[in-house]
Amino acid sequence: MAAEFELQAELRADLGKGASRRLRLQSDLVPAIIYGAGKDPQSLSIPHKDLVKATENEAFFSHILTVNVAGEKQSAIIKDLQRHPAKSRILHADFQRILLDQAISVEVPFHFLNEEGCVGVKTGGGQISHNMTQITISCLPGALPEFIEVDLLNMELGQALHMSDIILPEGVTIPALAQGADYDQVVVSVNVNKRAEAEKAAEAEEEAAPDAPPAAEE
Repeated sequence: MAAEFELQAELRADLGKGASRRLRLQSDLVPAIIYGAGKDPQSLSIPHKDLVKATENEAFFSHILTVNVAGEKQSAIIKDLQRHPAKSRILHADFQRILLDQAISVEVPFHFLNEEGCVGVKTGGGQISHNMTQITISCLPGALPEFIEVDLLNMELGQALHMSDIILPEGVTIPALAQGADYDQVVVSVNVNKRAEAEKAAEAEEEAAPDAPPAAEE
């Protein structure tokens, strides 16, 4: 069953950097904003503990959320989350309202399957390189997936999967691909394990080296 997220928010009229700082320090609240869907932006405050708990679930970032603004439930997606560079603290959150008949762009994570059974690793001795861990997709809200699966089982040594190779759910597209082949980035590849190759080469050299002559007797 898909996760569901509902955040309780209050409208705030005291704006500006100073007001946001006081909000965080005195009330343990996170300043936020919600905008879009043809409505005016609203400045909000959300309990820090609620937002932290929600963000612990990967699905939060690729899911339709319910933001309860002073009793009015609004459907939205998270568009930006500002974190403190040194502390475990969320500083600000941006939410975008959604309409069910309008496409949205959302970053969703990749879930890589069958890494241990990958042909290029199991029989070729290669190693998997994850060039991308998430991707921006476009779709109607009702078609939004929580993640995109990428099956690595049949990938061979030296093979790479590009964005255009990824099998997408119905109704989902990758906007970057519309910009041309130059934007078709590598998602994952199976490369030669250089360390293992170096160790094999060293072992081969050692085996090929002639035996040292016996020490002369005195």
